[in-house]
Amino acid sequence: MRSIILLTVFWLGLAQAEVPAKFTSTGPDSRSSNEPALANWWVSLGDPELNSLIARAVASNLDVKLAGQRLLEARAARRLSRADLLPTVESSDSFQRIRGGFNQGIIHVDRQGGSPGLISAFETNAFQLGFDASWEIDFFGGKRHALAAATAEVQASGEARHDILISLLAEVARNYIELRGAQRRMQLTRANLDLQKDSLHLTEVRSEAGLGTQLDLERQRAQLEATAALVPQLQLEIVRQIHALSTLLAQQPEALRSELAASAPLPAMPPEVPAGLPADLLKRRPDIRRADAEIAATTARVGVARADFFPKITLTGAAGRQSAEWSGFTLGAGNFFSIGPGVKLPLFTGGRLRANLEVQKQRLEESLTAYQNTVLQSLRETEDSLEAYNRERERRARLDASVRASRETSELARDVYLSGLSDFLGVLDAQRQQLSAETDLALSDTTALTDLVALYKALGGGWSVAP
Repeated sequence: MRSIILLTVFWLGLAQAEVPAKFTSTGPDSRSSNEPALANWWVSLGDPELNSLIARAVASNLDVKLAGQRLLEARAARRLSRADLLPTVESSDSFQRIRGGFNQGIIHVDRQGGSPGLISAFETNAFQLGFDASWEIDFFGGKRHALAAATAEVQASGEARHDILISLLAEVARNYIELRGAQRRMQLTRANLDLQKDSLHLTEVRSEAGLGTQLDLERQRAQLEATAALVPQLQLEIVRQIHALSTLLAQQPEALRSELAASAPLPAMPPEVPAGLPADLLKRRPDIRRADAEIAATTARVGVARADFFPKITLTGAAGRQSAEWSGFTLGAGNFFSIGPGVKLPLFTGGRLRANLEVQKQRLEESLTAYQNTVLQSLRETEDSLEAYNRERERRARLDASVRASRETSELARDVYLSGLSDFLGVLDAQRQQLSAETDLALSDTTALTDLVALYKALGGGWSVAP
């Protein structure tokens, strides 16, 4: 029965989800053999600290623990459905102290000398040992469909946990990359501050020697203060990223400050992007697999609703022994048993069964639509991530050239000013352009890496940490 349901779901999903033959945004450095690289994609970034943070997050993150608890709940619910297929046997033991009478069916006739006597009530014990058994024979498959639905819900819960894990991997990596990016911009800002302090000192010397003006001195001081104003903003960004990483690891916000406060370079950019084929998403992304499992569950629920239209046949039985004294259990006079089938047929339910069947059918249609939407969303996310990553790589190459040119321009402007061939405005403009170009390049490196992380997430990478 389960194989029939899964086959039906496969053909329904195939009819509802159409995927292109390849991604249109795949760059020249992409490859189709992507399974090993995607399974542990964070390792390709070559950062041991990031690897350590991800391992600890997977082990301690509270959202992952909550998803795991929901998975255990779904497995327990499946065991309940499986138990419904088996007979139920219960013990029925009792002890009563009864005062007899006509209502209880227990009377005492007092005879004296063989002559009729008075009929009176009396007290006695009633011991009973036995068991009751019942078994609903699943002729029409309702309970088997319920078990199939519960099994599919276990799979859906497992895929939900997997989805949370993949999102966690991407979130840890993104926050870590943004932290290192902010620290790199802090280093660039402090380096520019040192250069501008040197320029301020030279301007002061030239002003005192009569080779410069007070206006040049104040302009350089204003430039220095504007650059120094960037430091508190970057410090706040660094602290926030550390707090975010600590929370993802289920720790206090300040727990990782001592570990991550020291500056470190950005993770390395891998040489290739493992994009693969769009059809791979159908078997790799957990949200698609979850939607597929939900179709299987709702399909089985339709089968449960159909089975409610048919008779329910239950085989019941009881057996035991009763006596007024403990010693009476050794005798066979108190034995009793009963066995026989029972049939329950819905004759009039006020349309409840048909309404329930229609509800389950509509839920199946909703599941099919949700599956199709999930596939389309996954394709869009992957195409957007590929496009963003490729365009940012192109932008970064141009920014790198801009940084080299701005550094040369800054040195030339300073030499020309010191030789007296130009005013100080050229130096200020060159310094501003150098700081802007270096900051843009650092931001581009950070953005390219976060776009890569988003691409790995869109491709469903990271299944090696799944249960």
